[in-house]
Amino acid sequence: MSLAMPAFVRFWGTRGSIPTPGHQTRRYGGNTSCVELRMDGALLVCDGGTGLRELGLDLRRRMPEGVEAHLFFSHMHWDHIQGFPFFVPAYSPESRLHVYETTPGDDRVRRLLHGQMKSEYFPVSFSELGATIEARYFSNRELWVRGVRVRCFEQPHPGRSFAFSFEHEGKKIVYATDSELDSCVCDPLLREREPEALRRLPADLVRFIEGADLLIADGQYTDAEYPSKRGWGHASAATVVDLAVQAGVRQCAIFHHDPMHSDDVVEEKIQVCRARARTHGSELVVFGAREGVELKL
Repeated sequence: MSLAMPAFVRFWGTRGSIPTPGHQTRRYGGNTSCVELRMDGALLVCDGGTGLRELGLDLRRRMPEGVEAHLFFSHMHWDHIQGFPFFVPAYSPESRLHVYETTPGDDRVRRLLHGQMKSEYFPVSFSELGATIEARYFSNRELWVRGVRVRCFEQPHPGRSFAFSFEHEGKKIVYATDSELDSCVCDPLLREREPEALRRLPADLVRFIEGADLLIADGQYTDAEYPSKRGWGHASAATVVDLAVQAGVRQCAIFHHDPMHSDDVVEEKIQVCRARARTHGSELVVFGAREGVELKL
């Protein structure tokens, strides 16, 4: 009997909105969203925030002969694309980059990557990149990369964003950042009536995440902060925990840390999340996504 190949996850950027280097963010990191997955021999990259630069430098050391990478962008806001012009493999003729569009025939991702590299903003144009860059498209919100089943799910966020689910040989990883989960809670007044009660989320969202070995999810705010940030497109970490509990997730990485949050504030938020999972009688493992950390699933 053959053994299932492990899946690897590495966090290259975990901060939300804007890079925040400094001594107060050393533990969790200051680079914006970028996560590397390795499944079935495929290199899968979620988002191209400033962490993508660090990933590119590491790939040059690991794969000097060239890289084949599959790039999935949750959406095209600055903090999710600004690392791309500094992604070293994009300049190598030996590299091949597959850029995924969630809508068949759409060119939005490539068009906006191209736009941020216009001469007004950057000294090298998109057309001067040495790598082969190919557009690929989801069909009915699903596709395959080698033996990895990839699905996407539209999320509530200004301009919309997408979550991605990656499944291979019984392992499932869901990347779901920049989603205002609190805006789609089935009973929006429950938070005020019973703050500790489980917040029910829509059944189609729960099914999309159901059974994940790892959920990487935007939990930018505390419950106290969320009311003043309503409509900004991000979630309360407590609501992320409730979603993970409903979906039977094994591990949940709270991601997209607020740029105003120091490491100590993030730690406090994670402790609250762990206590909330216990309150619901769940064995869910909750941790804060930390730049540089690699997981083997």
